[in-house]
Amino acid sequence: MSDFTSNFWSLWVAGITIASIAFCVFVLWASARMKVHTAADGTTGHSWDEGTLAEINNPLPGWWTWMFVITIVFAVGYLYMYPGLGTNAGSFGWSSADQYKKEVEAGMAKEAPLYAKFAAMKVEEVAKNPEAMAIGERLFMNNCAQCHGSDAKGGIGYPNLTDKDWLYGGAPENIVETITNGRNGVMPPMAAAVGSADDVKNVANYVLSLSGSAHDSVRANLGKEKFAACAACHGPDGKGMQALGAPNLTDNIWLHGAGESAIIQRINEGKNNVMPPQGNRFTKDQIHVLAAYVWGKSN
Repeated sequence: MSDFTSNFWSLWVAGITIASIAFCVFVLWASARMKVHTAADGTTGHSWDEGTLAEINNPLPGWWTWMFVITIVFAVGYLYMYPGLGTNAGSFGWSSADQYKKEVEAGMAKEAPLYAKFAAMKVEEVAKNPEAMAIGERLFMNNCAQCHGSDAKGGIGYPNLTDKDWLYGGAPENIVETITNGRNGVMPPMAAAVGSADDVKNVANYVLSLSGSAHDSVRANLGKEKFAACAACHGPDGKGMQALGAPNLTDNIWLHGAGESAIIQRINEGKNNVMPPQGNRFTKDQIHVLAAYVWGKSN
């Protein structure tokens, strides 16, 4: 990895760039000084088709030669003013990242009055406003649909935002918090705490029984006591704990797959589910509108 973070590649690129320009200058200079021996009639002695076609040594038109010179001068000037020689920032200090940031800030400043009228409204009120919901839909489609789906119904590993099942709470302030700071849901591997492989299977059946899913009742009875190892997060009744993001195991909604084998895998391997923070992508007022859109999907 150090090969990609050292200064060598910057110097390598700068060296090749400078060498390329120097070579072009040399070619132009050498071409101007080169003398080609010609016959008295101005030809080079090369002919084809029994002499009907002859090569004449005419120099390039002046405007053509000057185009090469202008190209070299432009390249030198550009590399002096803008980044192009490795990590050299150029005299203007321009960068695509700064340019992008300025354009985004200009766009947000232009949109600010539009969002301002929604900022004074409660999320529940914004969710009833057709204009706000049209804006929220665009924000969602461009930034959230990649994981939660265009219909917001999620998929394996990605929560469904249209139902009443919320890992961290579905109140407007919870949704704002989730969008702004993201979430990191961690379930550690619990096999060692539960016991043997047989105990893990018993607990998996007990978990299935909590939601009325198909299960082995004998194993479920045996796994009830062992479920105590899971109760610290999921609660003694298995209804979860939103403060920790621990799922409700009684509602038959399975984020990472249903059935005995899926639950056994979760107990054995644990799970780390991350939603990255989005606060740096949106303004506070944009998050307000987006939260209203998400809240409205399940209300």
